[in-house]
Amino acid sequence: MISTPPLQTQNPADYLKRYYGYDRFRPMQEAIIQSILSGRDTVVLMPTGGGKSVCFQIPALMLPGVTIVVSPLIALMKDQVEALHMNGIQAAYYNSTQTSREQRDIEAACQKGTLKLLYVSPEKLLTESFFHFLKQINISLFAIDEAHCISSWGHDFRPEYTQLHVLKEQFPHVPTIALTATADKLTRQDIATGLGMVDPAVFVASFNRTNLSLQVLPGQNRLQQIIRLLQQKPNTSGIIYCLSRKSTESLAAKLQEKGFSAAFYHAKMDPDDRTKTQEAFLRDDVRIMCATIAFGMGIDKSNVRWVIHYNLPKNIESFYQEIGRAGRDGAAAQTVLFYSFADVATYKEMLAENNPANLGLQLAKLERMQQYADAHTCRRQILLSYFSEELPEPCGNCDVCRDPRVTFDGTILAQKALSAMIRTGERVPMNLLIDILRGSRSQQVLQAGYDQIKTYGAGRDIRFEDWRNYLHQLINIGVIEIAYDQHYALRRGILADQVLYGGRKIDLVRPDDAPKPVVEKPRTKTESQRDELFERLRILRKQLADEQNVPAYVIFTDTTLEDMARQKPTTPDALRNVSGVGERKLQLFGKQFLDEIVGYVRGRVQAGEKPKGATQLLTLDLYNRGLSIDEIAAERQLTSGSVASHLVQLSKSGYDIDLASLIDPYERQEIEKVIGVVGLEEGRLKAVYEYLGGKYDYAKLTLVAGLL
Repeated sequence: MISTPPLQTQNPADYLKRYYGYDRFRPMQEAIIQSILSGRDTVVLMPTGGGKSVCFQIPALMLPGVTIVVSPLIALMKDQVEALHMNGIQAAYYNSTQTSREQRDIEAACQKGTLKLLYVSPEKLLTESFFHFLKQINISLFAIDEAHCISSWGHDFRPEYTQLHVLKEQFPHVPTIALTATADKLTRQDIATGLGMVDPAVFVASFNRTNLSLQVLPGQNRLQQIIRLLQQKPNTSGIIYCLSRKSTESLAAKLQEKGFSAAFYHAKMDPDDRTKTQEAFLRDDVRIMCATIAFGMGIDKSNVRWVIHYNLPKNIESFYQEIGRAGRDGAAAQTVLFYSFADVATYKEMLAENNPANLGLQLAKLERMQQYADAHTCRRQILLSYFSEELPEPCGNCDVCRDPRVTFDGTILAQKALSAMIRTGERVPMNLLIDILRGSRSQQVLQAGYDQIKTYGAGRDIRFEDWRNYLHQLINIGVIEIAYDQHYALRRGILADQVLYGGRKIDLVRPDDAPKPVVEKPRTKTESQRDELFERLRILRKQLADEQNVPAYVIFTDTTLEDMARQKPTTPDALRNVSGVGERKLQLFGKQFLDEIVGYVRGRVQAGEKPKGATQLLTLDLYNRGLSIDEIAAERQLTSGSVASHLVQLSKSGYDIDLASLIDPYERQEIEKVIGVVGLEEGRLKAVYEYLGGKYDYAKLTLVAGLL
């Protein structure tokens, strides 16, 4: 196992920098860590991508003994353990995929105290043999991941989680931390009670994932809309969630036909095929995953740049968790939901057939999801209010905020449609109803005698496509319903009578103001160059990941690559300042990434530009060719003092510069004596120069100062 010598400090921030490469904690992380270190049971509600894992991984490093992490998904355990190894942290997972020899080795490592984190499924944890093993080791902490699975009110209830209260019964003095990304108040109470926690500290982080853009698009022509969206995001990873297994397979096939790197993933696949498919997605060998909403991916992939919902999810908890798989690294990510009333009808039919005990609750949650999709106000405010969080101002990063809808009073238009529909006996589908409203003389209209009803031609002033758009809006808000079992006939919805007789006003959006796909702005020259370097770094990351046999994001996240592309570090010290570059990764990959950046910067210099860090690199290049300081100064039209300063800075940053060889030992000794008298505070080289009467130039003074 990869390991790094432990830190001799009790400051969590030192561990964050050493192992993860970050200078500061995200909101609440440090307070959660201190709660655990004090021995208190802790419940953490933090959205996907908020940094939950760090909250128990750093205490695991700081506390004596091993932390037991309960996780429901084997794939997720594997991802997290690989990432921990890459950060120099000793961790393992323990499950049925391993041989008995591998499991014995893991048990021995726990008993010796060389392992800091052990991931295990709740099923394995609760076996008699594993409990016997737990009694033999020093346990520092129990971390219960996906803790919402404890509650029957949660959206992903798992019966085996309800037995985890035995941990507190058997190990009453070991603190427990329960973590979840989505849980309402009722579920949070169930978590604390179900685990037998005593006066737990409860931390509820903000659900405001500002890096995620939110967008809802009409459900017509989804494939064409998806293709347009994907063309704007080449070489990026994303997930398309679908309602059925069949649709994941057909959509993946259609995208493959269009030249996209796509695969499908659902619960009924052969387990080996499913594992291979997920592995290909994790390692960026497959870019697009079409997956069922019900099954979920259970992955820790941080560089998912977009999530598309092909169908409406059944509740906001599921929706928020699924869009949360995008942008886990904190970089900008796009989420798109396709919405049609047909999805709502499908869910209602499924619920009616299954008739679950909590039918009323599930229908109410579906209605909240529908309200989100129908909204003409800031979508993030709606999402956050569901999780009891207020956003005082509109977010500016959803489709409604970016392109505010202009509504008009569509009540009379809705009444015309309802009247025509009722006068036909609620037996006609959408296209025929539009023909009636527009006064069409089609054979179908005339044969049925629909040209004789009072509302025939009442909407002839509205184009056919516009009528379709308005009817879809009326369906989505519940004025009209589709009778799928009656050849898609339109009939009165739950709001119909209020619109016709109760004075209910209906606001509609004009078709030319309907939601549209967001078009990427043209990139500036600086942004284009940054994108070019990012792409070079991304390709290098993939090569290194394949060599290490790990997913690419385990090497560095997209945000770290973006920070590299922005800062353009050309020395090891500068690379340390990039967010996400810890000591272990600097040792493993620093040289390769610096070489790539240096090569890019040199190329820009040759093109006549002067990017950040270029002047020192040009000096280094000439030094490596064997030129003296004076020759470099002449070549670059600089003073010899400036060249010497470059070489001193390069040496401090870790480059192999032999400063001592650049100055005569006698001269060095004489200059050192004067520096001892005059001092070496900032700006004192001039005083040294004058004290020596100008005997030595500033280049030699700079070299000696650098050596000191």
